[in-house]
Amino acid sequence: MGLKAFFNQQLLEAGCDEAGRGCLAGPVVAAAVILDSKKDYPGLNDSKKLNPQVRYALSQLIRREALCWGIGWASPEEIDEINILQASFLAMHRAIDQLCQKPQQLLIDGNRFNPYQDIPFQCIIGGDALYQSIAAASILAKTHRDELMLQAHADYPQYAWDRNKGYPTTAHKLAIAQHGLCPLHRKSFNHGLQTRLDF
Repeated sequence: MGLKAFFNQQLLEAGCDEAGRGCLAGPVVAAAVILDSKKDYPGLNDSKKLNPQVRYALSQLIRREALCWGIGWASPEEIDEINILQASFLAMHRAIDQLCQKPQQLLIDGNRFNPYQDIPFQCIIGGDALYQSIAAASILAKTHRDELMLQAHADYPQYAWDRNKGYPTTAHKLAIAQHGLCPLHRKSFNHGLQTRLDF
């Protein structure tokens, strides 16, 4: 069964989602997308359910065929300063700032949001698996963040961000234990392993 095209067909809706909330390093990245109701977006789905090749192909389709889209992010320093939840909202606001048209309603993936200007919003848990515009935002946020982490990997190859993208894998935590934190790590997060390590 396909995703729903609209929450309210009478309104110009922008779907919003973020990527990287649970990471130990790098920014949290958000996207906002207004899809063109006259066009089809075959294969659109929650970015977590797509393999990287399909996700990338869909990101190109969305950038080309959407009515408009925007990407925003919050830095590791901002995450440490205001916490990851507030930084996620900030990244979403910055993504909405980039839209060339003002939406009449925002569809937010999740259960909380800080209001943006005077635009009404709907929080939808699991929205990236329910609505096309949120799924499109999840794909743009994920692919853009992955590209940023691949670029960062060139500067900090010891953390294997080309594979883990900054998420708290055992290998990433081992690398932190061995090499310490770098400027792209979120200092307010717990970077330790669950078991004691001896080197």
